[in-house]
This record gives sequence, C-alpha cells and structure tokens, in this order.
Amino acid sequence: MATVKWGILSTANIGRTQLIPAIKRADLAEVVAIASRGSQVHEVAAELQVPRAYESYDALLEDQEIDAVYIPLPNHLHKEWVLKAAEKGKHVLCEKPLALTAQEAEEIVAACEKHGVKYMEAFMYQFHPQHQRVRDIIASGEIGEVKLFKSSHSFFLNDREGDIRIKKEMGGGAIYDIGCYSIHVLRTVLQAEPVLAKGIAKQDANNDVDLSSFIYLEMENGIPAAIDCSFDMTGRNEYEVVGTKGTIRVPFAFRPDLNGGVGLVITQVNGMVREEKVNGDIYRLEVEHFSQAILNDSQPLQTGASSIQNMRVIEACYEAVETGKMVKI
Repeated sequence: MATVKWGILSTANIGRTQLIPAIKRADLAEVVAIASRGSQVHEVAAELQVPRAYESYDALLEDQEIDAVYIPLPNHLHKEWVLKAAEKGKHVLCEKPLALTAQEAEEIVAACEKHGVKYMEAFMYQFHPQHQRVRDIIASGEIGEVKLFKSSHSFFLNDREGDIRIKKEMGGGAIYDIGCYSIHVLRTVLQAEPVLAKGIAKQDANNDVDLSSFIYLEMENGIPAAIDCSFDMTGRNEYEVVGTKGTIRVPFAFRPDLNGGVGLVITQVNGMVREEKVNGDIYRLEVEHFSQAILNDSQPLQTGASSIQNMRVIEACYEAVETGKMVKI
C-alpha cells in the first residue's frame, strides 16, 4: 500500500505530542524526518523514533523522499515556509490560522496551485463526526428554524512571559489562536458566510494583543452569531445551535481528544434531552484525509477558498474590535 512520507518543520509541542503520534497511528502515512533550528532536533528525533533529523528547515525541504510537510511554526512564519515548501514540490498541512491577513492567504493558496501541491489548513476538529451529526439534526428540522449560533473557546494561559501567543509581531492574540475555530465552525455548521462583524476585546496591557474577544457576527441568511474567545478564562470549547423548537449543544467541539476522543451532541426539544456520544481520533483522521487527498489527487475538505474566507472574517473581527464599528465582510 502506498504511503505519504511526512516531514515535520519544527519541534513545536503540537507536532511532538499530537501530529507525529497521529501519523504513526494513521494508515497511508509515515514520518521520515523532522527539522529544527539547532542540534536539539537530534534528541527529539531519537525520542520520537523519527529516522532523520535536520538542523535547518531548508535542509528538510531538500529531502527528495519527503512528500508532505506539516508546519506548526508561529503564525507570522506560515507564509514564508508554505511558499518555500511549495517551491520544493512538497504538499503542505499548515497549522491555523493560515496567515495573518487575507492577502497573505491568497498568496499562499496561489503559490500552492502554481506548484501543483496540495495545501490544507489544519482545522483538525472538523474531522470529528460529531459535527456531521449536528448538521444532520439541523437538516431534519428537529430543532426547527435556526435562530442563533453561539460558540466559546477559552483556556487560562499560564506562564505568559515569552509565550508566542502573547506576542503581537508573531501573530499573537485570542482571535488568531482560538477564535478562528469558532469562526470556522460557524461557517461549517450553518453552511453560510458572515457578512457583518462587531466586537470588543480586553487587551494585554504590555503586548497589545487581545486576551479576550467578544464578537457578534451576522450571517448572510440573517442568523446572528455570538463568539467569545479568551486566554483569560477557564477551559471551554463548545458551541450551541438555538432553533425555534429546541437546541443542540456540543461541549467538546474543538478538542474532543481531551475527552478521550469522545464527542457529545446534546439535543433538547420540549424539555426532553438526548445525549449522543460520537467517537473520533481527530488528528489521525486529519492526517489520513490529507494523505488520501495526496494519493488520490483529490480536493481536501478544507479548501484554499475556505481558508481565505476564514481569514477575511478574522480580519473583519480585528477591525471591528479596533474601530468599535460594525464592519462589512
């Protein structure tokens, strides 16, 4: 059976703890190399049993055996290294957010198309089958007509000194880091696009990034959405769909892996509550999906156009927060 040979561009924590183990669990994929800027990469490679270690990202991209790279670098480096990987003919799975602006996103997608490589933004949560179950319930009419969408994603960020998520020049901020999930799931579940944004934020006094943001979005179909994201609150990763007859709540929306891979879809109609447990290994499913797209030359679920649109919404949210005005998307 054909397999996709993966290289990991950096020794970032998410690669070590999530993606490399997921690739090892996955069909159709194997890890053959990892790179970092320094000699520590050899220790990491030995620990994770990765065959080859490179002391520069460029050296890994020169490896002819590598088919695809995973890029978990800080946000401000995404564009540079996706472009370099594409130029070397490597397919790219890059962490979210795709870029810092919609224009950068457009350049990334165009470069991957130019060089004939697959590109996918790593919204791993969407591969969990609980979200399709939510769409099915909405389509069935069980909760009636959808009137409101709410999503919350937060965690309390300890040891903030030096953390890249607090550094503005590196693409730090709550909307970039976790608000992007709520924006994405809103668009995915409702199968519609936001057209207006308004918001407020609590800024970090020293670093000028949003520690907490509270966003109102209006969809093209008129449905309002309320999103909050924060580095300053307890852990939550949930959304709720409110209809004329009932509600659907998903309490482990973005990180079901923290609940043993078990998603939960809670439907309440006329005082009756139904809880459905749905299993899924999100990182493995993501790796297998992208590997399959490479092997079959098929379009990944997360398209370049969708990633560009997500960035447009993120930009509008930041503009709304900064100006205090309602922003058209």
